[in-house]
Amino acid sequence: MLVTAYLAFVVLLASCLGLELSRCRAKPPGRACSNPSFLRFQLDFYQVYFLALAADWLQAPYLYKLYQHYHFLEGQIAILYVCGLASTVLFGLVASSLVDWLGRKKSCVLFSLTYSLCCLTKLSWDYFVLLMGRALGGLSTALLFSAFEAWYVHEHVERHDFPAEWIPATFARAAFWNHVLAVAAGVAAEAVACWMGLGPVAPFVAAIPLLALAGALALHNWGENYDRQRAFSRTCAGGLRCLLSDRRVLLLGTIQALFESVIFIFVFLWTPVLDPHGAPLGIVFSSFMAASLLGSSLYRIATSKRYHLQPMHLLSLAVLIVVFSLFMLTFSTSPGQESPVESFIAFLLIELACGLYFPSMSFLRRKVIPETEQAGVLNWFRVPLHLLACLGLLVLHDSDHKTGTRNMFSICSAVMVMALLAVVGLFTVVRHNAELRVPSPTGEPYAPEL
Repeated sequence: MLVTAYLAFVVLLASCLGLELSRCRAKPPGRACSNPSFLRFQLDFYQVYFLALAADWLQAPYLYKLYQHYHFLEGQIAILYVCGLASTVLFGLVASSLVDWLGRKKSCVLFSLTYSLCCLTKLSWDYFVLLMGRALGGLSTALLFSAFEAWYVHEHVERHDFPAEWIPATFARAAFWNHVLAVAAGVAAEAVACWMGLGPVAPFVAAIPLLALAGALALHNWGENYDRQRAFSRTCAGGLRCLLSDRRVLLLGTIQALFESVIFIFVFLWTPVLDPHGAPLGIVFSSFMAASLLGSSLYRIATSKRYHLQPMHLLSLAVLIVVFSLFMLTFSTSPGQESPVESFIAFLLIELACGLYFPSMSFLRRKVIPETEQAGVLNWFRVPLHLLACLGLLVLHDSDHKTGTRNMFSICSAVMVMALLAVVGLFTVVRHNAELRVPSPTGEPYAPEL
C-alpha cells in the first residue's frame, strides 16, 4: 500500500498538471482585469480565506487515526462523527441568520476562535471533551461555508461597486486553489505526523497558527458588513414551498441527499479500510484530493466549447461511477479476502466522481432554484442528507466489526442506485429544458481573467 499510494499520488498530480497546462495553452487570450483596487481587494479576501481552508484540510487525514490512537472503539468513533454531523446540520440551519445578525467580519473571526478551540480539544483523551470539540467543529464548518462568501459578495457589490459579473471568476479561482490546498495539506499532515514522528495530533496543533493568522488578518484588513435579516421561519417556509411545488427541485434535493450522505459515510470508512494495511494516510488523502481536482478539470474540459457536454450528463456519469465503485468495495472489503489496493482504486474513483458531481450540482441548483429561495431550499436539503449519514454511521456502530464495513458499503450501493433512479427521473423532466444547458461560449458575459 505504501508504494501504491505514492505512485497514485504522483500519477494523479502529473495528470492534473498536464490537463491544467493544456487548458491554459488552448485558452484564447482574454482581457485581464488590471484594476488595481479590485486585485488588492481580491488578495485581501484570498489570504484570509485560503488560510482558513488550509487549516480545515490539514485536520482531515488524521481525524479517525487520532481517535484510534486514543484507543476508542469503532462504535465510539462513529458516535463522535455523528455528533459532528448533527452539529453541522444544527448550526448550518441558523448560520446565515447568525452571520447576518453578528456581522460577517465578526463571524469570520469567530470561526478562527471556535476552530482553534476545536483543535485544542484534540489534545485531550477525555471522550466528553472530544464530543465538545466535534460540536465546535460543526459550528466552525457552518461559519466557514457561510460567512466568508457572504462577506466577499457584499463588499464586492455594495462597498466597492465592482461589476457583479466578476464574482464567479473570483470563486472559480478559489475553488481551484481550494483543491490545491487540500492536496498540499495532506502532504503537510503526513510530514508532521509521520515523517517528523510527532503523531496524529500534530496536524491539529499545526492548524492553530493558520487559524490565528486568518482571524488576525480579517480583524485588521476587513471592514464589517451586515445584511437585512429574513425571519428563519419565513426562509424555511419559502424553501419548503419551492421544494414541493417544483418537481425538478424535489428530484435535485433527493439526488443531493442520497449522494452526499454516502460521501459522508465514505469519509468515515476510508481510514479503517486502508490504515491496517500500512497506508500513509496523508498521502492517501492528497491522492483523493488530486483525484477530485482531476474530476473538476475534466468537468471544465467536458463543458468547454470543444466538447460542450451538459452538467446533467456529467451528474449522471458521477452517480454511475460511485455506484460502480461501491460495488467494488463490497467485494474488496469482504472479511478474510480484503484487497486494499482495489479498495484504494475504488476510493479514488469516488473522489473523481465528486470532482464531476459538485460543479454539476452547483450549476443545476443555480438554474432550478430561485435565488431568493436558495437558502431555505438548501436548509431542507441538508436535513435528510445529514440524517441519512447519521443513520448509516449508527447502523455501522451496531454491527459486527468484521462484517460491518462490507455491509455498510452494500447499503451505500443500494442508496446510490436510488440516487441513480432520481437522476433518471430528473433527466426525463428536464431533457427539453434549454435553461439547464450550458450556454454557448460566444454568449457568455465577460468575466476578468485573473
